[in-house]
Amino acid sequence: MADIPHAIDPTDVGAEAGDRRSGDRRKAPYQPGDTSFGPERRMQGDRRRNQIQQWPRVVLGGLPIAVVDREQSAKAMVDEALRRRGLWRYPAYLTSANGEVTYRCATNEAERELFMQADAIHADGMPHVFASRVRCEEALPERVATTDLFYDVAAEAETRGATMYMLGATEQANAAAAAKVMERFPKLQLVGRRHGFFDSPDDEIAACNEIAALSPDILWVSMGVPYEQQFVIRNRQRLTSVGVIKTSGGLFDWLTETKPRAPQWMQNLGLEWLWRIWLEPRRLGWRYLKTNPYALFLLLTRSR
Repeated sequence: MADIPHAIDPTDVGAEAGDRRSGDRRKAPYQPGDTSFGPERRMQGDRRRNQIQQWPRVVLGGLPIAVVDREQSAKAMVDEALRRRGLWRYPAYLTSANGEVTYRCATNEAERELFMQADAIHADGMPHVFASRVRCEEALPERVATTDLFYDVAAEAETRGATMYMLGATEQANAAAAAKVMERFPKLQLVGRRHGFFDSPDDEIAACNEIAALSPDILWVSMGVPYEQQFVIRNRQRLTSVGVIKTSGGLFDWLTETKPRAPQWMQNLGLEWLWRIWLEPRRLGWRYLKTNPYALFLLLTRSR
């Protein structure tokens, strides 16, 4: 055990998870850069918890994980996004945890704080589901894989008229992913898209203002950990016209269907990481061999 990195003590996780932001009832039209109401009002915490914050939690590997399935998640994301139209509050912020995230949050306090500020953390890994069955009073109903959740949310949004924006990946991957999405959901209101690279801080601010002016109900941010979480925390005060933000890792690359997903039996057994190593051994091999054993240790010892 001498080689195991020092883990951050996840005490008082419940208290941290309970302090989140959501919306208010005041409505006003959004104008990028408009501070006439004062930043202190737009950046206040919630007076009432939103339904995403009301999901039950269990602690897995030291992180508070939402006990919710994909269907409930998709409906709640669209519900909350539509409810927040014109409210001028921080968008609801959802992210996901897998083995690598569990490792990173246990060994890097700054990254852990990025996740602890989320309204909810989904379990995007079958080991989390397995660990919940043996270590927690309430088991997770299923893995909420972001790739699957995206299709669930898109279908719900298409039916109910919620708008979406796709931010992240390279221009080529972003454009290809958007085209695939519109091919599958022709009535979906995809109000915009943009690659996830910025030339300067001013370029990033300009991109946020463009997104805010479009007021998408749901913003998907696909930049990888921890960059997408940093982007949300750094810019949420600029995105108060957005309803819900979901970080999504390498989602857009998978949406293009240029990379095949693991066979269902491998996903069900929690072996998708092996499939990804096989696809990209140089990029992912050492990473997963380094993080997965310690993540398993954390799931077995820091869950309740």
